[in-house]
Amino acid sequence: MTILVANDDGIDSPGIRVLAKSLKALGDVWVVAPERAQNAMGRAITLHKPLRLNQVGRQMFSVNGTPSDCITLAIGQLLKDHEIDLVVSGINKGLNLGDDVTNSGTVAAALEGAIRGIPSIAVSMDGQNQFRFALGAKVALEVAKMVTKNGLPEDTLLNVNIPDLPANGLKGIKLTSLSRRRYKDPVVEKTDPRGGKYYWIAGEQVSWNRKKHSDVETISQGFVSLTPLHFDMTQYRALIKLQSWEPALSKQLRSLRSSQ
Repeated sequence: MTILVANDDGIDSPGIRVLAKSLKALGDVWVVAPERAQNAMGRAITLHKPLRLNQVGRQMFSVNGTPSDCITLAIGQLLKDHEIDLVVSGINKGLNLGDDVTNSGTVAAALEGAIRGIPSIAVSMDGQNQFRFALGAKVALEVAKMVTKNGLPEDTLLNVNIPDLPANGLKGIKLTSLSRRRYKDPVVEKTDPRGGKYYWIAGEQVSWNRKKHSDVETISQGFVSLTPLHFDMTQYRALIKLQSWEPALSKQLRSLRSSQ
């Protein structure tokens, strides 16, 4: 197997090193990651400057771009003569739960792989000053084994989140749905030494569940959260409901065209 590993914490993050070492149990591992942290970049793609691949170790490369850039360069250039069997992104310092997945560079790297038809996994874990990356890598390896054995449904990636608990404290793993994650007072205003105002996007997280068995609820109970995600963002219930708009809007557009 050929396994591509990426992240958004940067090539020097210990999480990606531990993850890559663990996945060598499954096959040939290549690491392509941003040269510096690219947190909360989502699926940003660099179009305004040239990108460079720099080798920093055996089958390990840094990119002066985003997590999505890393996957694109790896698949389109570095490994263009290889068949990539699995993409794993992480291990991220901090959880990626609920609505935050749309901001996450960790999830975006896995999404980039899934869009190209490659089974893909994003791995994140809770922690403070220290992260249990060795435990996270073991969890990731077990999920990866299951994916390589059984495959994934089309257009699906897995979002794995691990609570900040020792191995003997984990209660297991649960399949989950995305929760809602909102922030109280998300913009913090400060004043610099010259009296000018500046702002931090921050705030206290306020979460609540969309459905039972949400990822936030599962993490709080001491379980690993495993959420299947897909990238068709069409709201099909709304699509059916809003079809009644078509005749009136079409009529208005025809009248606009005739008046020109």
